[in-house]
Amino acid sequence: MDLTPDQAAIAVERNGCPNCDAPAGSACRTRGGKTAAKYHTPRFVLVPALREELEIPVPADRGPGRAWKQGPALAVVPAPRTERPVRIGYARTSTARQELASQIEALRRAECHKIFQEQISTRVKVRPELEKALALAHQFREAAPDTPVIFTVHELKRLARNAAELMTLSANLQAGGIQLELLTGPLTGIYDPNGMGAMFFAVLAVAGQIERNYIREKTLEGQVIAASKGNHGGRPKVIDDDMLTFAVALKDKGVPVPEIAKKLTIKTGKNAGKHPSVASLYRALAEAEHAATDDNLPLRPKPARIRRPEDPLTPEEIDLRERLQAQPHPNAETP
Repeated sequence: MDLTPDQAAIAVERNGCPNCDAPAGSACRTRGGKTAAKYHTPRFVLVPALREELEIPVPADRGPGRAWKQGPALAVVPAPRTERPVRIGYARTSTARQELASQIEALRRAECHKIFQEQISTRVKVRPELEKALALAHQFREAAPDTPVIFTVHELKRLARNAAELMTLSANLQAGGIQLELLTGPLTGIYDPNGMGAMFFAVLAVAGQIERNYIREKTLEGQVIAASKGNHGGRPKVIDDDMLTFAVALKDKGVPVPEIAKKLTIKTGKNAGKHPSVASLYRALAEAEHAATDDNLPLRPKPARIRRPEDPLTPEEIDLRERLQAQPHPNAETP
């Protein structure tokens, strides 16, 4: 663009302002009835040569901030149509650890007029920058109905995480006649949401859902295979089965739990070589006792009583002795 500010203002004033209803030949005005310090965006978008400019100041001789007066009528010259579209870019990452630079650079190479960016998970339903980008695209479309407006993203997964969200976005773009452009991936290209483009959005949503179901199934299969090999995922146990058996034996002998914890050593993990905490040991003992109770099994074998010759017999032992003596000897001859 090789226009001076005055020439740009004259070009803008050849069109009425869709925002403040200022007629052709007059600068934009505020709600308070004064001349605005800058022209409204929907107005200069109507001028093809100025569509890339987001700010055009009002010349000083038109009195910014002063009482607004209608200027002399100008012959309205229809702006020549141009096929150059208006692109609105959107970039997103899920976490702060991911970088946005590559997406923004790709959007700049695509000649996006405005780029919105945010670091937010797709699990969050409300994404402010995405809503702002869509709102601006609709504003450009309303201000210049004959100019193509394209919503540009680096790849499809930056927009939605499931079929429902993608179909909602498709309906939004279709209602405004806004095209969707994908810069990378197997579906690279520009898609119009009207006509055959509507079918593309529907197929795209189904394909996205199928892909997520496939990933979920493969994840579950991997977990089953890992479990069959003894790997159940998660962090390794601080107190394994051998340590727990040893701890139960010491506890039965009356050793205090804090002393037992000092006799145990963690074998794996980041705390390998250290003693488990007393709280972890208490928790492991409680879980083992609870599991044994649920299975109707004793937590440990009942210790056998060693009887000395001088020890008296218990009633159960006397009853057992009498029943054994009453039974005939297997080698005895029958009369």
